[in-house]
Amino acid sequence: MAVTESLAEEAHGPAGAVHEGILRRQSARESSARTYARALPIVPVRARGLTIEGADGRRYLDCLSGAGTLALGHNHPVVLAAVRQVLDSGAPLSVLDLATPVKDAFITELFRTLPPGLAGRARVQFCGPAGTDAVEAALKLVRTATGRSGVLAFTGAYHGMTAGALAVSGGAPEVQAARLPYPQDYRCPFGVGGPHGAELAARWTESLLDDPKSGVPLPAGMILEPVQGEGGVLPAPDDWLRRMRRLTADRAIPLIADEVQTGVGRTGAFWAVDHSGITPDVMVLSKAIGGSLPLAVIVYRDDLDVWQPGAHAGTFRGNQLAMAAGTATLAYVRENGLAERAGRLGARMMEQLRADLGGLACVGEVRGRGLMIGLELVEPEGTGEPASGAGSAAVGRDGAELLDHGFAAGPSGGGSHGAYDPRAAASGREPGAYDSGAVPSGGERGAYRFGAGPSGGERGAHDPGAASFEMRPGAYDFDTVPARTPRPAAPRLAAAVQRECLRRGLIVELGGRHSAVVRLLPPLTISDEQTAAVLDRLADAVAAVARDEERHGPQGARGHDSDPCPGPGTD
Repeated sequence: MAVTESLAEEAHGPAGAVHEGILRRQSARESSARTYARALPIVPVRARGLTIEGADGRRYLDCLSGAGTLALGHNHPVVLAAVRQVLDSGAPLSVLDLATPVKDAFITELFRTLPPGLAGRARVQFCGPAGTDAVEAALKLVRTATGRSGVLAFTGAYHGMTAGALAVSGGAPEVQAARLPYPQDYRCPFGVGGPHGAELAARWTESLLDDPKSGVPLPAGMILEPVQGEGGVLPAPDDWLRRMRRLTADRAIPLIADEVQTGVGRTGAFWAVDHSGITPDVMVLSKAIGGSLPLAVIVYRDDLDVWQPGAHAGTFRGNQLAMAAGTATLAYVRENGLAERAGRLGARMMEQLRADLGGLACVGEVRGRGLMIGLELVEPEGTGEPASGAGSAAVGRDGAELLDHGFAAGPSGGGSHGAYDPRAAASGREPGAYDSGAVPSGGERGAYRFGAGPSGGERGAHDPGAASFEMRPGAYDFDTVPARTPRPAAPRLAAAVQRECLRRGLIVELGGRHSAVVRLLPPLTISDEQTAAVLDRLADAVAAVARDEERHGPQGARGHDSDPCPGPGTD
């Protein structure tokens, strides 16, 4: 009764009282595990497109987009119409795994968007409505299909918070997966960055797989993100992805692509793997595929479909509203070329940010792909060169641009889907196709062998030359490129930028190994005018933090935790 009376009193008081009251109750009632609410003390009551309005009347430009869930922004008309149509039709809202017209339409549209090498032989498994459960399903699938248990995963990865997904993430508390280096430029684990850093990462992976004394048995699968989002917005170079596809195909290791955040046009292609032209064996999909509502699936080659009925299930895998919203979203993105526009717009945004902020000592790198953009904040007094000029922050380029600095397209390049297989080329088989003779006949269940891999599950002989990177004249050379010494990450500055953005009516997320990367995930429908407003507010926020740092230093920097957003934002 006291809570009800309190709500009634606040409803008739100033908007600010309602806002503060809700936040106080959230703090008193909700789990201490809450995250976004701590850094973003807002109470959304209305939203449309890029814009959110809070209970206090303030308006914000939302570049968090539900952590990438809102491909079309908040309450897009086609999504609302699809949801209303289901509600008005009297159709059941939750149907477990039963077939319905809504579900059939969703699968049809989803398969229409898949890489050609997968679409013709795809199977789909509906999971519990979160990406982490889909990761669990993918890991369970490849273990069942191969009869093996180990998994290859990458440093910096984020695949979810359930036990199996967390075990293959970069923040895993225990070692349950073989961890491989993920290529990156600014903080290259080998100190060189660029194509040569990616080449070294690939060679390490190859050596680990082929060394009989590496301590890593032939695994059940490899899981990777084409762009690491939570890991700091790190786009994988296309040629490196092709290399991973060849390494796994040659050794009968299923490749799992986690496209939970990168999918549905976010990176400038419908699926991020489309940039490299590879065809994964399994794709993990969630977030935007539900059109802002909870939905998660895995899509995989029919060769892998060897598990028993009920091997993976979930009560809410039959969310009809999410399927309808997802169908509308997938179709709208495809029909309106939003993926291609995201690629062009994202490139312009990164170019503008580098021009505006590249000279600031606290900016380490601007990077990303499409509308998945990151700005890494670093300690101005740390080691390394200032973040400007060639070879430093201004060189922060997206994955596609790496091709212009030494990566020559491999045999599977040219936009074609499917991993290159030299044996397939010699035998006339379609690139990326596996030998059907290796599939268990008669629906026999048990350990699955890829035709492209060695028999008996042993490590196969591999020709390193066939999978090596080709270095064009002028590309990075190990003997001439100096080792990089990036400045220490500055999570305190990133948090200050996030607060300054909120004060200016801009919502951004933080990520990266040390939470020092300011992330932008705007909806694909963001207009040119809104883009300019986002860039202006972000640049102004970073410049304000840089001035404050120069004036006061790390010990005397002013804080804004008590009032992170004193004035209303505008559209």
